[in-house]
Amino acid sequence: MSSGRHGAQGSGMDGVIVWASTLLRGRPQRRHDLVRQPRSSRPMELLLVIVDASASTLRHQALSQAKGVLAQAFDEAYRRRTRLALLTASGNVPRWQYQGFKASAALQPWLDALGAGGGTPLFAAIEQAITWLEQRKKRYPTEHQRVLILTDGRVKEMPPCAGFECESLLIDIEKGPIRLGRARALANRLGAGYRHIDEELRE
Repeated sequence: MSSGRHGAQGSGMDGVIVWASTLLRGRPQRRHDLVRQPRSSRPMELLLVIVDASASTLRHQALSQAKGVLAQAFDEAYRRRTRLALLTASGNVPRWQYQGFKASAALQPWLDALGAGGGTPLFAAIEQAITWLEQRKKRYPTEHQRVLILTDGRVKEMPPCAGFECESLLIDIEKGPIRLGRARALANRLGAGYRHIDEELRE
């Protein structure tokens, strides 16, 4: 749901529906009653996604469920014409998969093939993401940036790290009867919002 705070609102046929403003005017009876945010008034949006694809995420189908959340995020990014940056953390070093391209249906084959293994270079990925976002902000100062992190938090150590200078959310994908709960601590350290994947899948 969009609050419409990024631009003028109108009731034209184009743009994302602003449900809050629409419902404040009463229950819509026809298409003309829908309040829409003109695409031309919306600033460019960027979603940066960090995916923990280390070996531990194979337990209890954690990565498989994470793919479902990612599919939803990619679909929303496509509908909103949001640009996407995608960074995976597995093996020895994080790897960029996409850097600022518009979300498209081409992401689905990559998501289907996404596997897990090796270590968890999560903090290296976070540092790379922070630096990349800072540099990109200089080029696109009006861009609305968001960060989404999916991780089970199973890292050997948690070194000091800076938070993101934009809206960020960490989704905890740790599953199973014994949970360490480190993902919540990481979210607190980053100043990010926190949700467990079970909450996401119930909605």
